[in-house]
Amino acid sequence: MATRDYYEILGVERTIDAAGLKSAYRKLAMQHHPDRNGGCDDAMARFKEISEAYSVLSDDQKRAAYDRFGHAGVNGGGNPFGQGGAGFADVNDIFSQVFGDAFGDVFGGRGGGGARQHGPRRGSDLRYDLEISLEQAYKGADVEIGVPTTASCDTCDGSGAKKGTKPVTCTTCQGAGRVRTANGFFQVERTCPRCGGQGQMIAEPCATCHGHGQVRKNRTLQLKIPAGVDDGSRIRLSGEGDAGQRGGPRGDLYVFISVTPHELFERDNLDLLVTVPVPMTTAALGGEIDAPCLVSEACDGRCKAPVTVPAGAQTGKTVRIKGKGMPHLNGRQRGDLVVELFVETPTDLTARQKELLEELAASLGDLQTPRNSSFAGKAKRFWADILGAEATQ
Repeated sequence: MATRDYYEILGVERTIDAAGLKSAYRKLAMQHHPDRNGGCDDAMARFKEISEAYSVLSDDQKRAAYDRFGHAGVNGGGNPFGQGGAGFADVNDIFSQVFGDAFGDVFGGRGGGGARQHGPRRGSDLRYDLEISLEQAYKGADVEIGVPTTASCDTCDGSGAKKGTKPVTCTTCQGAGRVRTANGFFQVERTCPRCGGQGQMIAEPCATCHGHGQVRKNRTLQLKIPAGVDDGSRIRLSGEGDAGQRGGPRGDLYVFISVTPHELFERDNLDLLVTVPVPMTTAALGGEIDAPCLVSEACDGRCKAPVTVPAGAQTGKTVRIKGKGMPHLNGRQRGDLVVELFVETPTDLTARQKELLEELAASLGDLQTPRNSSFAGKAKRFWADILGAEATQ
């Protein structure tokens, strides 16, 4: 029997309403439920204490008596849930009332969870990380992957028992899969420690699976990667996960895609970005260059796209080529190829080439740096602010 103050046990004020009281109980009951703490004795004792406090404070009449007379108002001759010897309380009933049958199934309340232990159980879902190239993401691809999964043991047909034998009913839980422990006025139900909730035991285990009914296998699967898939995309393969138990369905396999960084292209949603060097003379006079692009398989995924360079083009100038980007994953739309120009200055000049450039520079004068006058004005104002007007004369 708890002797601590019920409000203190639940960590609530004495003025709390019914909704707040229920919320506080839900949080503490989930935290200290024995099945979530491996049947720990301390957790079991704490859970009983919490359930006792909630059983009293959630009942208006009992709460009123407790508020007026304390524990003496609700003990009733030693029974904390009312007078008379028939007032036995099952904390699982309280737990199921608050959390519903779904939680009863998980934690062993009277919502039928024990009975469902024997039914088919779905296999676990699996994750597989797959790295592909940008070309594969662009065109789509058929790839072969090897996935380690569990499969039903062929030797025992998944029963776990030696061929010619069968599992027998667990003598501890009598096939229920759960056992109840009584402690004073409380009763706590948990998974049977002997059969693990199966309700059956294997007297002679299968030599292949050692009684598990399942074995580990590497499965080879064919995966179709759709064109336009992006980094971080997920592909679900239904029924390709771990095998189920007791005839349950297989789980699913989730393939997570990562796209290897490309040496030429960067992806921006549906657009492909590429930087192309441009000769200084072409940038000055204008002309045409070729930019690499990803296209059909006829070009082995690599082709050239003509790019018109406008006269006087500067580094950083971009040219957009429609329809040469990534395909949309679920449609016919395509992104663009965005070509960024990088103007290169010639190096390793001969004496004659240097003379020609010097003649060109002399003939151009200020025209060889069209942005210089604007830049010079801004720089002059900047220096004036920092150094003073006289220093810039």
